[in-house]
Amino acid sequence: MVIETIAYDFSICKVDFSVLIPHKKFYFSAITDEEISLVCPTEEALEQAIARDDGWKAVRIRGVLDFSLVGILARISRFLAEAKIGIFAVSTFNTDYLFMKKENFERALTILSRSGYQVVRSQIQ
Repeated sequence: MVIETIAYDFSICKVDFSVLIPHKKFYFSAITDEEISLVCPTEEALEQAIARDDGWKAVRIRGVLDFSLVGILARISRFLAEAKIGIFAVSTFNTDYLFMKKENFERALTILSRSGYQVVRSQIQ
């Protein structure tokens, strides 16, 4: 399985229900009855954020994952949890994205590589 880095720095934000979320590349939003969360490139983080946590880097599982596949995130998160690296995971229709703090990013890539994943550095913009 190929893990691909994403060149952006990311922020995880909580925004008010009145804020319109732009439709841009690498914007991930979740709306529940309690909150709106937004993950976006740090340079584009919304000024209206109620709370914001900067300093995240991201990888994605390359390719389209069939919904019948089981345990992909569990396996990856287990390797990282054993190394005391926390993640913030986002799933889309096609694949999964994992966010980790910048200070853990290179160590996480090394762990994933040693665990059998092919890590590809991308300059996706």
